[in-house]
Amino acid sequence: MLTQLVVWLNALAGGIAGVALAPVAWLPGWLSATAIAVATGIAMLYVFKHTSNQSAIQRTRNRIRANLLALSLFKDDLRVGLRCQGELLAGAVRLLTLSFVPMLVMLAPMCLLLGQLSLWYQARPLAVGEEAVVTLHLANRDEQPIPEVRLQEAPGIALGAGPVRVPGKHLICWNIVAQEPGIHHLTFGVGEQTVTKQLAVGDGFLPTSLKRPGWNLTEVLLHPHETPFPAESPVQSIEVDFPERLSWTSGSRSWLAYWFLVSMAAGFAARPLLNVKI
Repeated sequence: MLTQLVVWLNALAGGIAGVALAPVAWLPGWLSATAIAVATGIAMLYVFKHTSNQSAIQRTRNRIRANLLALSLFKDDLRVGLRCQGELLAGAVRLLTLSFVPMLVMLAPMCLLLGQLSLWYQARPLAVGEEAVVTLHLANRDEQPIPEVRLQEAPGIALGAGPVRVPGKHLICWNIVAQEPGIHHLTFGVGEQTVTKQLAVGDGFLPTSLKRPGWNLTEVLLHPHETPFPAESPVQSIEVDFPERLSWTSGSRSWLAYWFLVSMAAGFAARPLLNVKI
């Protein structure tokens, strides 16, 4: 049930992101990544303000300041020092507790947002003439025979080596070559069924789905773009080995850390403007 709920939320988030993140396709990577992080940081700050107990946070911060002052004034008094340090620790715990509700409210939207951002920054599309490995994972059902699987030819995609079958791991791999830019669909015949996997080809930024997942909550959160395979499907997932995007602001290995740091900096910078106590 929870996986189905996430699938529905992914569909909603995908519709919104399709409009809101459309400028990513034509903006420089550093600019879109920075603009999204700044907007996210300010939005998180706004939500924090209206879902937290600002009065209680202000009182706790005042107590912390008072204990810090007492600690500096009575630094030679061991008993006062220990009491102030205990109060400081209690204040820090209370601030963390007061942040629990806002964090809980923002958890689901942030997970959905990061899933959508990963489509743009986690990998780059194949360039024309570039090769990639496609891996189809079959379900591990000992009571059923392994179905015949075929990758069909399609416009814009050339089939290279393969299929290479790894029966022990229920994997089948192909090598493909991108021939035309655009969003293509790899089509597989699996027994009597037909399944597809999206393939992005082109320069710059395109939504790039690394994997069409199976019916698994974690996989559905990480790969929100394509409809997951049902639990009873003979196919568990299909992956494409897209190349990494190289950039320290919008690249595969650093976009998440960059987004986190810039959104936090933007949130702290906007605190006085929005009058938010953290």
